[in-house]
Amino acid sequence: MKRSRTTVAAAAAATSLALLLAACSSSSDSGTTEESAAAEAPAEEAPAAEAPAEEAPAAEAPAEASGEPITIGMPIAQSGPAGIADHKDCWNGAILAQEEINAAGGVGGRPIELNVTDIDILSPEGITAGFQKLTGDGVQAIVSPFVIIPPPALDAAAAYGAPYMSGDTNIDAQKLREADPAKYGNYFVDPAETYYGSGLVPFLDELSASGGWTPTNNSVAIVRGDTAYNKNIADATVAAVEASGGTWQMGEIIDITAGTKDWSPVIQKLKASNPGVIMVDHWIGAELASFSQQFAKDPVPGSLVYLQYGPSQPEYLQIAGADAEGYIWGTVIGTGNTSEEDKAFRQAYQGKFGVDDKTMGMVYPAWCYDMVNVLANAWSNTDPADFAAVNAFIAANPTDGVTGHLDFSAANGATPVYPDQVSDPAKGVTHYFYQVQDGRHTVIAPSIDSEAPYQAQPWQ
Repeated sequence: MKRSRTTVAAAAAATSLALLLAACSSSSDSGTTEESAAAEAPAEEAPAAEAPAEEAPAAEAPAEASGEPITIGMPIAQSGPAGIADHKDCWNGAILAQEEINAAGGVGGRPIELNVTDIDILSPEGITAGFQKLTGDGVQAIVSPFVIIPPPALDAAAAYGAPYMSGDTNIDAQKLREADPAKYGNYFVDPAETYYGSGLVPFLDELSASGGWTPTNNSVAIVRGDTAYNKNIADATVAAVEASGGTWQMGEIIDITAGTKDWSPVIQKLKASNPGVIMVDHWIGAELASFSQQFAKDPVPGSLVYLQYGPSQPEYLQIAGADAEGYIWGTVIGTGNTSEEDKAFRQAYQGKFGVDDKTMGMVYPAWCYDMVNVLANAWSNTDPADFAAVNAFIAANPTDGVTGHLDFSAANGATPVYPDQVSDPAKGVTHYFYQVQDGRHTVIAPSIDSEAPYQAQPWQ
């Protein structure tokens, strides 16, 4: 995202986006630099003669890390019924950060290793077993994209004490942390899911005021998923609509269950109530793709449709195909495409994993990449074995990453989000709104990071 950058003190701050940009610069500019030096040499012959000796150290690559490894435990869903795409994205982001840091000399010469274990994210027993497997292995930190039931994960991590870097996006977990910081002070997390709801109404206000969209009416309908996560989002949306002073009115709330394949009953209810805005509050990308296909063939004319988060998963575009065109979705931790940092990360990630803007995940690759770099920064300033010191350092020392400004000093352990919590984009991660345009996820808000303006959805 576009923001002023603060300097991050870290050994690992060889953070590789800098290395990537430096490499690109060096490959294109090195000839020019040498020719300029040669042209100036006659004016100062003695220094020119010494130039080769002075340039040699700059050409030396950092020694690759080779000391005692520092291990990050990763509970990654690989065989369960849910979360596999997001979890693989997180794993990939962590791999990219690990390899870049190690190639730059590691953390004080020590390489970072990843200890990955499969996990069932849907059951308390599966979550506890996955986390205890990693703590039993003696890892120095845990990086997790999310679990569906956070308390067992928080409890297992708290009993161990090592930093637990999570992308849970869960207000209930943050409340646990805030209520007992002595126990859960090692939990560091992204903004809560409630911002999907409270942030949607300002987005609608701005889009309407811009003249790019004229609502057919002010009714907002919600298609609500069956998890606590989705209920929290719906509740926050209702509260924001009710606080709008009549600008928006709550329409029908239609409940669905995970695994929905036939969306026609939902679509018929929506057509009967004819809302101006439809929020599909569901997180599974493949199921949202199915909705998108069926709704595109039998839409509510003129409505604006927002799909909460799930289209970020690569399979959404793969399954929905051309029917994905026009849909809007959001995330509180995403990957922009306007700043040099955004572009460098995309280039590095896509080159490593053979994906492009249409097939890479938009959320967890960048978040987990950032979490590994946050840990490397802390370890470069503390003893990785001193969990209390590492946790205290992370809480007291914000850093900048691909997803934004990562400040974990709040009592709930969550980094702030722009523009929902902070008005300065340099003070938080960004709540992005994307629209599928020409088959690609395109940032349309906030305006500071917009790649393109909103385009009318095909049924409008």
